[in-house]
Amino acid sequence: MSDTLDTLENITYEELNEGDTATFTRTLTEDELVLFAAVSGDVNPVHLDSEFAAGSMFKERIAHGMWSGSLISAALATVMPGPGTIYLEQSLSFKRPVKLDDTLTVHLKVLRKEPKGRVVVECDVRNQNEQKVVIGEAKVIAPTEKVSLHKPRLPKIAIEH
Repeated sequence: MSDTLDTLENITYEELNEGDTATFTRTLTEDELVLFAAVSGDVNPVHLDSEFAAGSMFKERIAHGMWSGSLISAALATVMPGPGTIYLEQSLSFKRPVKLDDTLTVHLKVLRKEPKGRVVVECDVRNQNEQKVVIGEAKVIAPTEKVSLHKPRLPKIAIEH
């Protein structure tokens, strides 16, 4: 499964199998970086100030770690298992920085199904060079009822500089 269609269709607990995989891809733009800072309140200058970031260990601005984490959430909520999924737990290990214009792909893999609709999912996030940026595991409650809906159209957001 992938995130390319205009329709969101879930995969129910009953339909999921150990080894099932899915992907979700997103590119970090300047606007997304600034919006994430605004929404999260994380205004660490390593994310927003080029001069400050030049003096950091990364030598340039980097994305918020949780931006990558939020892509895992989006993948679980929209691709596999999809709409109706309830997020219970997440472990994250940050392996390398994400920079402006990096394209990240979240790779999900069902590790095991547990009682009460619980599913443990391996989460592997890689950049456009296939380098691991985040790894971890999620535990979710998979939906029990099948749904198929149109992706919502989100409003345009303008950023004043």
